[in-house]
Amino acid sequence: MGIQWKAEQIKQLPRRADGLFETDTVDENLFRAAGILFPVYAAYETDHNGKEGYPDLLAQMRILQGELKREDSLENRVLFLSCLLETIENISPQLYEYYRELADMFKTVMGEAILKWDREAKEQLQGLLKRAGELCLLSVDRYEIVPGGTGGEHGRETVESRVSEGKNHLEVRTVMVTSRNAVIEIADGGKFYSRAEYHILLNGREAVTTERTIVSLYDLKPDTEYQVEVLEGTEKRGRVELRTAHEFVTLDVRRFGARGDGVQDDTHAIQAAILACPKDSRILIPAGTYRITSLFLKSHVRIELAQGAELKAFTEPDRFPVFPGIIESFDGSEEYNPGSWEGNPLPMYTGIVCGMGVEDVVIYGRGTINGNASRENWWKNPKDYKEVFRPRLFFVNGCRNVTLQGVTCCNSPAWTLHPYFSEDLKFIDLNVLNPADSPNTDGCDPESCRNVEILGVRFSLGDDCIAVKSGKIYMGRKYKTPSENIRIRQCLMENGHGAVTVGSEMAGGVRNLIVEDCIFRHTDRGLRVKTRRGRGKDAVLDNIIFRRLELDHVMTPLVVNSFYFCDPDGKTSYVQSREPYPVDERTPSIRKLVFEDMECTNCHVAAAYFDGLPEQKIQEIVMRNISVSYAEDPKCDVPAMSVGVPRSSRRGLYARNVSKLTLDHVVIEGQDGEAFETEGVDEIL
Repeated sequence: MGIQWKAEQIKQLPRRADGLFETDTVDENLFRAAGILFPVYAAYETDHNGKEGYPDLLAQMRILQGELKREDSLENRVLFLSCLLETIENISPQLYEYYRELADMFKTVMGEAILKWDREAKEQLQGLLKRAGELCLLSVDRYEIVPGGTGGEHGRETVESRVSEGKNHLEVRTVMVTSRNAVIEIADGGKFYSRAEYHILLNGREAVTTERTIVSLYDLKPDTEYQVEVLEGTEKRGRVELRTAHEFVTLDVRRFGARGDGVQDDTHAIQAAILACPKDSRILIPAGTYRITSLFLKSHVRIELAQGAELKAFTEPDRFPVFPGIIESFDGSEEYNPGSWEGNPLPMYTGIVCGMGVEDVVIYGRGTINGNASRENWWKNPKDYKEVFRPRLFFVNGCRNVTLQGVTCCNSPAWTLHPYFSEDLKFIDLNVLNPADSPNTDGCDPESCRNVEILGVRFSLGDDCIAVKSGKIYMGRKYKTPSENIRIRQCLMENGHGAVTVGSEMAGGVRNLIVEDCIFRHTDRGLRVKTRRGRGKDAVLDNIIFRRLELDHVMTPLVVNSFYFCDPDGKTSYVQSREPYPVDERTPSIRKLVFEDMECTNCHVAAAYFDGLPEQKIQEIVMRNISVSYAEDPKCDVPAMSVGVPRSSRRGLYARNVSKLTLDHVVIEGQDGEAFETEGVDEIL
């Protein structure tokens, strides 16, 4: 934390939105005071994990920005920009939606400041740009301050001409870089697909043509600088510079005995290369089919699956090691939990690619990890418990700083990507593909994980595309580890049950989940919240944000179900009764959900279905700028899996047991019956 809050300073912050600036004159001391006070308050709220007062903080910043328009002072602009950056640095993740507006403020005011720069302000502005770049708020190149000029008319014309030339400029961001590959993002306003076809040049030579916003670049050389240019036709639209990382040696798995002939068991040869790999080096798996069971990662490795390389798993259970569910410590006071199944510590076969307690790992490339599952093996009688549960395709437990990029993951025996009690994870530009009728083949299930980014991934599978979890009762109550700070962007989700699901194993809670700039197609639901009585008081859902989404042929775009009938007791009166029960340690809660800028076409069952507990209502749902229309020949089904929910078709929005419901420019067209049905909603705005 860069700033230490003091109680006497906090008391100075007005609690009303208009409390700070009530004067008609501008005093730069106000900007200086805000530069101290606002970051201090952000740090205070972060330390105390609070939310009350955040809208006031944002409102004060808006007022401060308004004062800039009344005062043509470059000094005040620099002070304002400094205040913004300090505030953003000290703000908590719960404030993500406000964070975005603060970042937009910075870009706007920085652009205005550049047009007014003079010799004295140049160093200050450049320093602010550097800090902003470190915070990933904007591309520094876009706001480059060119040398020359003295702040007079000539200097002003120079900068204005550069800004004018940048009207068609695209922001190009570097997402990741290793010694041999890189990923960039083309921010042209597209969702998964870019708005145009682009040619990507590396140091002047064309490398790839793309219609995607997230673009992977391969076959790079270590320790090399690259200028990446983005062209639309022959017009240069954007650029970014990057330098690849150092590489010591490359270990080709064929030199360790792997054949890649599709017959020999290459597990031990590849494992030997992993164990022998020194730091800052690469393991290369060249083209070929490598039969394996489980591969175990170690820290500080880079594994490249080259184009045409396939890791193809065996399917005989007796070939796989077993992770026990619980191992007690020597004195019986603690436990170790290697294995898991649907939120419980249960024995499981080791994953096809496994990481246990490792850090700083990157698996990348254009190859394939094929679980090789089918109805003849792992998917045959999938509900029959045979003492050990099916393996995941990719499983990491207690790991940090792990990246999976570029590869295709297919035919998983169970959940495809399962990070467990891990942090700082990235899943970038993947293809996650399982048959539509494959059982329990979720795409990515972060469970009790924090700081997870899922970017540019295509999902098409047989269950939920993404399911965010935090354990059933035992794990949630014992470890109290929520899944938090999860950001999902620029993804395409097709053919799953839910595009993004929360639960039902979420006894540890889920908070700060952001889903934006994605496409959902032919899924049963867009958002699917699954909770129920019995999940416990730690099962808190808060700050779930969906925005800028396109949904097509999604049966029901938004579902929040507090009566999900999972588990052996799922249909008992305790779980399913719509009468209020006492609030106790078994009662879960749902706090704030935000849905913005969503276009939902060809819906079938209902526009939205929100069903909260009568004794613990959903605290707040915000819906803003959302349009819903229906398919010409809609299917009829239940919007939520709980007892007593009728089948429907072209139903509107249904909300029950919600404390505060905001409907701002929500348009539902073509429904049968009422567009909005509410029951037990305390306040509608």
